[in-house]
Amino acid sequence: MNSKLLKDFFLIGDQTFLPHVSVDSVIFGFHDDQLKVLLLKWEGGAWCLPGGFVKHDESVDDSAVRILHERTGLENIYLQQFHTFGDPAREKGKKIAPAKSWINKRFITIGYYALVEFSKVDPQPDILSTECRWWNVSKVPALIYDHKQIMNKALEILRLDLNDHPVGYNLLPEKFTMPELQRLYETILGESLDRRNFQKRMLGIEILEKLKERKLGGAHKAPFLYRFDKRKYQKALKQGLKSGW
Repeated sequence: MNSKLLKDFFLIGDQTFLPHVSVDSVIFGFHDDQLKVLLLKWEGGAWCLPGGFVKHDESVDDSAVRILHERTGLENIYLQQFHTFGDPAREKGKKIAPAKSWINKRFITIGYYALVEFSKVDPQPDILSTECRWWNVSKVPALIYDHKQIMNKALEILRLDLNDHPVGYNLLPEKFTMPELQRLYETILGESLDRRNFQKRMLGIEILEKLKERKLGGAHKAPFLYRFDKRKYQKALKQGLKSGW
């Protein structure tokens, strides 16, 4: 880590960034039938959500997009603002900056969650961290401040969003089977779904394109592959779905 760059950030970072406003991102990925979340490890060993600050000349949404790109290398992915966290005591705990640094002042943080394809992410630490890697959402380590609360709130909102909007385009490979899509939904919801009802529901909302290809290599009859119809998927995101799970 560049010590001079870090020192300048602590001392004069407020010349670049707005004081008292931050962004924290809950970045979800799906791998090996597990819902993953991307975490950063601070210099002192504590884990946290990927986050950052809003520049004086950018919108909050633009700052979230920038931060997400810096951590994952991805562009044009699903990003949703879900809650604002402003408890006066939310940042109680060990401080990593000098006592008089602007970064030690009270911050209100705006939470975003992102859905990304696990295999395409190249995790990158930021100026305040030494490591960036995936964790199973059910096995995350202790997190700084209120970051566990932020992550749990994002998961709660994601589950609620399944009732109103399709999910999967940014979490699965381009081609997938119906059982793989069902396992994704079951993992997010934390419960089992009836196979026939799930397939009927997914085909009924008309966002899937059934391919002539089958997934080979399994012990049973090879299932057909599907992919999302991007135009219809985007329309369903805007208009919503008619009924929940």
